[in-house]
Amino acid sequence: MREAENAENIASDRLRVARNSKAKPGKRLGVAFLLAQLGSLAANQYGDRIADLDLTRAQSGVLFSIAREPGRSQQVLAVELGTPATRLVALLDALEQRGAIERRRNPADRRNHALYLTEKGRQLLRRVGTVAAAHEKAITAPLADADRERLHALLGQLADHHGLTPGVHPGYRDLTVQEAGATGRGRRAKKPETSG
Repeated sequence: MREAENAENIASDRLRVARNSKAKPGKRLGVAFLLAQLGSLAANQYGDRIADLDLTRAQSGVLFSIAREPGRSQQVLAVELGTPATRLVALLDALEQRGAIERRRNPADRRNHALYLTEKGRQLLRRVGTVAAAHEKAITAPLADADRERLHALLGQLADHHGLTPGVHPGYRDLTVQEAGATGRGRRAKKPETSG
């Protein structure tokens, strides 16, 4: 959690600098830029928080996806995530090695594996949910409840307009095989990710 606190302190320092900086009159940052900036901040802070559970952001997302629709095949999940099967296999291998998921042969088509959380995976997902809730609270801390709800509605409207799949981070498309198989601790040693 120490790295998450350091990231929050850095973010707080940057915010203080930004507030004290003199903006040029008439210059206003665009909505798309602010979304990208906040998305990057949120993604990196979440990555640091989730690393305390020895998970990557991608692995936590796969756990949520499997929990939403247990028994789905690897192929269907790869399509939903928009990631090549080889990258998904690396994610699934890492989760299976730690006992969080299991692959079962599909009796209707033995070439396909159905994906399920194990009891250990369900326990891990509850811990991930706790981390995610704390993360969301920290990111939106300066907002009143009504503002937070309005922001959520507006962002949902934008996501719908752009055809984003609910609950699926677009970063899966750019995930490397090495990142897919990394542990949360291993992620910390890598160059920080910049996509939200």
